[in-house]
Amino acid sequence: MDIRVGLGYDVHKLAEGEELWLGGIRIPHEKGTIAHSDGDVLLHAVCDALLGAAGLRDIGFHFPDTDAAFKNIDSKILLQEVYSKLLDRGFSLLNMDATIAAQRPKLKDWIPEMQRVIAELLQTSSDRINIKATTTEHLGFEGREEGISVQAVVLIQK
Repeated sequence: MDIRVGLGYDVHKLAEGEELWLGGIRIPHEKGTIAHSDGDVLLHAVCDALLGAAGLRDIGFHFPDTDAAFKNIDSKILLQEVYSKLLDRGFSLLNMDATIAAQRPKLKDWIPEMQRVIAELLQTSSDRINIKATTTEHLGFEGREEGISVQAVVLIQK
């Protein structure tokens, strides 16, 4: 059995008037992410973790922000395409763990729905998808509400 781990990290700047997408769902908030796609930092970090675990480079390699085909694309589509690449190579997900760093909004009430959406996209059960949210105690760009970051780790097997 071939078991591999992958780490993904993504950051997006926040701005008023933009939409905030996390884990495939729209979160009501006065600020959202500035991005070429829908700016879903959680799904982007998961994509990078999966691609890294399979040795397939990173999300920017597969979906460059210089390509108009990906302008405003729903990141759920990107995650589905990434997971399809893994399935084609005989890999499947064992589990995923992610941490979202954002001062606001409070995300605890949205996490179960994010887990459900990601589990569906990755063809697994919600108990294999873990999402945590933390503030940075007003420190750094997350604490100043200038941006949001996510770290994700996946374990895959062949």
